[in-house]
Amino acid sequence: MKSNTVTASSNWKKLLPTIKSSSPKQTSNKRKSTDADNKSHTKKKIKVEESVKTAIPSKDDLWFGDDIDEKDLQLAYSSAKELKKEERDRKKQLVKKMNEVKGKDAKLGKYVAIDCEMVGVGPTAEESALARVSLVNFNGAVLLDTFVKPQERVTDYRTKISGVHAKDLINAPSFKEVQQQVADIIKDRILVGHAVHNDLQALMLDHPKLLIRDTQRYKEFRKLSRGRTPGLKMLVQKVLEVDIQSGSHSSVEDARFTMLLYRKVKDNWEKSFGARSGLQMKKLAIKEKKRKYKIVSEKEDEHTS
Repeated sequence: MKSNTVTASSNWKKLLPTIKSSSPKQTSNKRKSTDADNKSHTKKKIKVEESVKTAIPSKDDLWFGDDIDEKDLQLAYSSAKELKKEERDRKKQLVKKMNEVKGKDAKLGKYVAIDCEMVGVGPTAEESALARVSLVNFNGAVLLDTFVKPQERVTDYRTKISGVHAKDLINAPSFKEVQQQVADIIKDRILVGHAVHNDLQALMLDHPKLLIRDTQRYKEFRKLSRGRTPGLKMLVQKVLEVDIQSGSHSSVEDARFTMLLYRKVKDNWEKSFGARSGLQMKKLAIKEKKRKYKIVSEKEDEHTS
């Protein structure tokens, strides 16, 4: 029987040492070539990535430009760092503007926004007690910002969330004092807030339902969270393109940005109340005029006496 083994030819045996000795050199050259190509490719890749980051096309450059919003286009071509910086700058501008409100624009008007901070009370600190109240007007000017001495012993200051420290409550006014201050400010006014019922409950106050504007319950805002209860942070992010509550909460900040949310949709929101709301607003306007007239008359009497 013949063997299946193939014997190498004499020519192949002669060539074999030559191939073995030359192989590493060829491999080395290939590797050098490949490394050079990779470096060149990396440089090109970096340049391409840089050009993508910096070059934001205009709507005219895109065949689907008519169907896209300028803000969406900016978002698509901006980096996360750039967007964060834009958000911080936008927030600074808004806060600066509200801090600079003066004169009649800083006075109490028809609209008031509220926000409260709570601390934990009770053995397990699961129960909440009022610790800070902030009220701002339509322009974001602060009408009231005060800490409150809780009626029960505090077992958890919840500082990481509430921003409240033990020292803040040492000389704070009593609950009754603050409750009366808030009641006087919000009386006969449209009260704006996020989950307002929680704030009113903490203050043990009532307010006419027709005069409450709760951003947590507004239909158009709920659509942004697909029908679920929206958080204030999420609404401010989506509607105002600003990041809040990144650290501990500030009741002044929350009240201000809740008012800005309301202002953004005010006209449509007020229309949704119909004629009944319009009549109520007229009554309030008449009351406000009478109140102002009474104050002016009292001042004139003081000067003449």
